[in-house]
This record gives sequence, structure tokens and C-alpha cells, in this order.
Amino acid sequence: MQNKPTAEPAGAGQDIEDLGLVDSLAQLSFLVQGALGRVAAEHGLSVVQLRLLGVLRDRTPGMQELAHHLGLDKSSMTGLVDRAERRDLVRRTPAPHDRRSFLVSITPAGQQLARQCEALASRRILDLTEHLTEAQRGHLALLASALVNHHTAI
Repeated sequence: MQNKPTAEPAGAGQDIEDLGLVDSLAQLSFLVQGALGRVAAEHGLSVVQLRLLGVLRDRTPGMQELAHHLGLDKSSMTGLVDRAERRDLVRRTPAPHDRRSFLVSITPAGQQLARQCEALASRRILDLTEHLTEAQRGHLALLASALVNHHTAI
């Protein structure tokens, strides 16, 4: 992709190369996924297992709802929950409304691991923005929130 001229954002004090919206967002995604991948690996988890714990922090969904949150098919979801259950990170219980369905909840050990990973992931991701001004970080947070809120509301 062709690069645009450099520009100096307010408060940055340095010239930066404008990669364009698509390349910038894609490369930012790689940086964030890399940070999450390293946090997960340091705790013996995959990124999907890390996401599983994040989803379960504040809800007890059924397997189908959980699969939807994580973008997985039924067989992948079953294997993911099986592995997490063997590590005592999650627990399956029969759904009260349908004995063929299961609800998935996080265990105390899973909660503790989720808190550790969340704290470390937060530090690593915030480190990506350390060279930005407070105003730039706030603006980035609002723009990212606008994107996420629009696509999760659909």
C-alpha cells in the first residue's frame, strides 16, 4: 500500500508515517494480539482460552451463546471447554430449562487466573500507547469504542 506523507500529531513532538486506516488498524491488531498471545503463553493458555476466561468473568452462558461470543463452532467449543475444565478453570452444569444443554461458569481458580492475565494484559496493551499524550490516548479510546460498540450492537 502506498504511504502518505508524514504528519506531526498535536503533542507528539515527532514526525510519523501515516500508514493509512486499513494498514494502521491491521498492524495495531497484530500488536494487541501479540501482547495477548504472550500473556496467554506465559500462563499456559491459548489466546482463545484467555478470551474464554474473559467472557466468563461476568456471565454464565450456555455453550451455544459462548460459542457465539468466541466465534467458534460446536465441536471447537466443546474441546475448548473440556480442556479448561480439566485445568479446573471452568465448570459445566446442566441448564435448568433444558437438561440436554449446559451452562459454563468460571471457577475460583479460573477467576484468579483471569485477574492475573487481565492485569498483565492491561499493562502490556497500555505500554503500546506510552509515547502518546493523555489527550491522544483518550481520543484513541473513544475512536476504538465507537468501532467496537457499532459492531457489537449489530
